[in-house]
Amino acid sequence: MTRKSRRLWLVVACMIGLGSAAALTLNAFSSNIVFFMAPSQVHSKPPPADRTIRLGGMVVAGSVHQEKVKDAPVAIFDVTDGQAAVTVRYEGILPDLFREGQSVVAVGTVNPDGTFRASEVLAKHDETYMPKEVAEELRRSGKWDPRFGKAPDAASWNTMTAADNAKKPATQTP
Repeated sequence: MTRKSRRLWLVVACMIGLGSAAALTLNAFSSNIVFFMAPSQVHSKPPPADRTIRLGGMVVAGSVHQEKVKDAPVAIFDVTDGQAAVTVRYEGILPDLFREGQSVVAVGTVNPDGTFRASEVLAKHDETYMPKEVAEELRRSGKWDPRFGKAPDAASWNTMTAADNAKKPATQTP
């Protein structure tokens, strides 16, 4: 074997090794990425049943139901982005700051029947906090314009659109 062919085989072996390492790294990252979805996105294009996602939106007022299954608390509630709502089932103790009409992010999977099985529920920090993804979805759907103050209660979303906001004058912040 000539010196030139040995060098060629060495380069080929290094390329195969680097390619394999890159493929394994990307595969590991893709299985650990958790995507954010709004309820309207879950309805229009449901993720695969084994895919973990973050579902964000506002808790629908009057939708929270608590029950006990084998002495474990189970909460069932609806999360909406103003266009669609998804029923969430969470087994465990809800965060202290969890309230109806407030923003929430739930981590879990979508069941074949369209309900969401949450493994974790994250609630807002204070009355002015809203997760970035939830705020963006509300702005995109036309249900909230940050120029006009904090986000509205979920109960008023059906009557509030971007066209309604255009009629109101912008408020000045000091």
